[in-house]
Amino acid sequence: MKLLTNPIFVRMAAAFLIAIAAFVGGIVALRILRRRIIEDDVLPDNAGHENTLYPYSVVIQQLKQQKFELQTEQQTQRRRAKTSEQITSAVIANLPCGVVFIAPNGLIKQANTAARRILGFASPLGMGLDELFRDAAYVLNSGESGRIADLFKKALQGQTPSPFEGRYYTATGEERALGVTLIPLSAPSGETLGVASVITDESSYADSRRAQLLQGEISAEMALELRNSLSAIRESAQQMSATNDQRSLANFATDISSEAERLERLVGGFLAGSGQVKASAAKA
Repeated sequence: MKLLTNPIFVRMAAAFLIAIAAFVGGIVALRILRRRIIEDDVLPDNAGHENTLYPYSVVIQQLKQQKFELQTEQQTQRRRAKTSEQITSAVIANLPCGVVFIAPNGLIKQANTAARRILGFASPLGMGLDELFRDAAYVLNSGESGRIADLFKKALQGQTPSPFEGRYYTATGEERALGVTLIPLSAPSGETLGVASVITDESSYADSRRAQLLQGEISAEMALELRNSLSAIRESAQQMSATNDQRSLANFATDISSEAERLERLVGGFLAGSGQVKASAAKA
């Protein structure tokens, strides 16, 4: 009790309590100050960070959209290219003339239906030029002649021959008159892609030309026979008018009748066909 009543102790106790209160108050004040400082520092940084990330997110979103659009465009282009390729293949396959594509190594790479029919092969793909055309010969307008395979080889080397005609024999021995046009193909870089050839079967046209020539020969022969018969009839008629002998008149009449029958056979044969014309002319 004496200690509590001692003024020095009381002062020391009061000072100690005040010091503890000041220490606690200082700690609280420091915590509050620190919290405010952290809030003042972090909030602006977070806001700045968000403001910095926003343009990047927009750019990334735009890039994703552009990538999607590019992929869509590429798919559309591929579909268009595929459709165009299918149309081209269908057109080439259904052309009435033969189309053959020869690779730079001289092997047949493509041949449409008409080409297979004309050349007489079910599938010439992979065949070489010498194997396909063998000894088939060509004739140019200049009179130059040679092997068709040699012209194809020259075209593969960049020499473009003019369209030519050739005689070709199928594997079964059928003769074909071919009309051939060679078209060397090159890439934009100048690299040789091969040679495309358009082949037509001129056999029917050749037969038609031969028939026309034969018809012309027959017509000329018939015109000569008609002229001879008319001359004989005119001569017999003139002699009939110049004589009164009954026997001579009968002979002239027989000659005229014979020539008239001959003319009738010639004209009938010509109208019936060229074969009968020659038969009638031979009989005459």
